[in-house]
Amino acid sequence: MTTTDFRMANHWWWRPGWNVGRRFYTWHLTFADQPDVHRYVGAHRDALAHLPGLDPIPNRWLHLTMQGLGFTDDVDERDVQAVVDAARPRLAALPPLHLTLSQVLVSPEAVVIPAHPAHDVAAVRRALRAAIAEVWPTVPEAEDDFRPHVSVAYSNTDAPAQPVSQAMSSVTAPPATAPIATADLIVLHRDRQMYEWETYAQVPVG
Repeated sequence: MTTTDFRMANHWWWRPGWNVGRRFYTWHLTFADQPDVHRYVGAHRDALAHLPGLDPIPNRWLHLTMQGLGFTDDVDERDVQAVVDAARPRLAALPPLHLTLSQVLVSPEAVVIPAHPAHDVAAVRRALRAAIAEVWPTVPEAEDDFRPHVSVAYSNTDAPAQPVSQAMSSVTAPPATAPIATADLIVLHRDRQMYEWETYAQVPVG
């Protein structure tokens, strides 16, 4: 990990369309039942515990953001179910997904762990986007600039990134591995300065 000289910013500013109480359909990979991921993330959370200005992510809410659908009050649930149905054969046709999480990075709004192999995660995302394209003429969100990662903590203030980078450089935990069984369509909110959700559907991968 490299030393950083930028300042971190508050991740929790209200992005367009978001407000307290609003919910969002989105595809994620989730890690509630991944003890090796919990071990690796936990080592980094522990190293950050003495630093102010960060919201560490509990194991329950660890995730890899894949592909949004839209706000629940904007999307017909019949379309949501149609997307799930279209995703099933596409994801089943992919090879099993096995991730490695390593090389923790500090970004302007979060501490993140890249997921490898990125091209395998991208293949799952392309399958999800193809499923959406079967239902809608336009697929939301950009296809480019997808960098799969799992966040460890979010910044909640304006502060130098260097102390965070230094804390991360002290961690010697070996990388985590994670077999991914499903892609999860979730109903997400951020009412309490954390991404929390209920699961709408789980679609097997491979």
